[in-house]
Amino acid sequence: MLFKPDSADDEKSTAPRKRSLISRLLGRMVSLLITLVILAGLSYLGWLAFQPKSNGAGGRGAGARPDLPVPVLAATPHVQDVPVYLDGVGSVKALNTVTVRSQVDGKLLKVNFLEGQDVKKDDVLGEIDPAIYQAQYDQAVATKAKDEALLANQKIDLARYEQLAATNAGSKQQADTQRALVAQQEAIIKADQAQIDNARTTLGYTKIVAPISGRAGLRQVDQGNIIHASDTTGLVILTQLQPIAVWFSLPQQQIMRVNAAAAKGQLAVDVFGNDGVTVIDTGKLTGIDNQVDPTTGTLKLKAELPNASYQLWPGQFVNVRLKVEILPQAIVVPTSAVQRGPAGTFSYVIGADNVVSAKPVTVTQQNEHEAVIASGLTTSDRVVTTGFANLADGSKVIVGKDDGPPAADLAPRKRSRSPDGKSGSQSKDGKPDGQGKNGEPHGRREPGDGDQTGQAGPAPAAGGEQPGGSPKAQP
Repeated sequence: MLFKPDSADDEKSTAPRKRSLISRLLGRMVSLLITLVILAGLSYLGWLAFQPKSNGAGGRGAGARPDLPVPVLAATPHVQDVPVYLDGVGSVKALNTVTVRSQVDGKLLKVNFLEGQDVKKDDVLGEIDPAIYQAQYDQAVATKAKDEALLANQKIDLARYEQLAATNAGSKQQADTQRALVAQQEAIIKADQAQIDNARTTLGYTKIVAPISGRAGLRQVDQGNIIHASDTTGLVILTQLQPIAVWFSLPQQQIMRVNAAAAKGQLAVDVFGNDGVTVIDTGKLTGIDNQVDPTTGTLKLKAELPNASYQLWPGQFVNVRLKVEILPQAIVVPTSAVQRGPAGTFSYVIGADNVVSAKPVTVTQQNEHEAVIASGLTTSDRVVTTGFANLADGSKVIVGKDDGPPAADLAPRKRSRSPDGKSGSQSKDGKPDGQGKNGEPHGRREPGDGDQTGQAGPAPAAGGEQPGGSPKAQP
């Protein structure tokens, strides 16, 4: 059986559907409206970010007062002779190092030096038992004495044979034979003398002497041991410390410059201390290597220094500079006066009415303190050395002085927060600045104390008191 739906029921089911549709439409409109507001705000912030900022007068920052000059420090270029140096890194080496060894075998009887002692050339460092070598020497002397006695007898016989041969009483052949024996014996005596010299020299080797003047190292052999001439360690190692040598390297690009300077005369070499600033010794260049090291692309050089106070020690790494030439009458300014921009190096030159202008300069060389200017500046200019933060081309400046002592309140005072939430500085007695010991305010300017136009009020009287007898708070 079919039933026809009632119209009232249709209306009841349709009404909720219409209300839900309207709610969804309203929600979408609200979301769209919020999105549009957010996008508009972001667009406005982006537009503000890309707007050119007003930098005030002369291109200074937004926090600078356009009506106030920029405080700076200035310097005047001066003329002087400037040395040109080539910097390198090297190591200290002893000018001479000798391992003192024994030249004969034997028992070490004495050691005549202390470890670390300075010894001179030909000082006796050790003594070996000389008994065997003394006996060999005495034997050689005795052999020579025996042969000399035999020679004397042969010379007497030769004289007799010559007399007999002259009167035909004896054979001339016998005289000639005796003459040959005398010559043979004379040769034997010369050989005996050579044996004596050899034995004397060997006996002298029992005293181990210093071949050079220098400082003794640690002892390698103790007294009482048997030492041999074939020992590799030796008795001690002597190192010459005065003068001393420094080997250092320079880039291969500087070969022509070094050779040209060395051809003109002796070149000075400075060695720096551990701080890299203080020159501890100065010497001369003594040698240039004949080839470039292919692994590093550097050229080795050798310098000799007096090392009078023993500040240089073998094996030490040092910074070295080689003086190659002198720039005569060069214009020099402080390094801080040279600035770098997109177009190159420039300096701020103070002109008329204390207005600065950026002037391009050409720098020949510079170090931590001074820069040599080839062109762009004269000795009549004034260049800015400090205060570039708020400075630009065309800015007006006020030149200060840095030769005075620092102010007493150079460092900022400690600040504290008052009970009402406001911050304030404290005085030396722990009270807030502007209050006395009893908490009473003092030294504070009243509205009528100064000019309403921002001018300073009356100057404080001597003794730290304001006009009217009120005491002034000390910083």
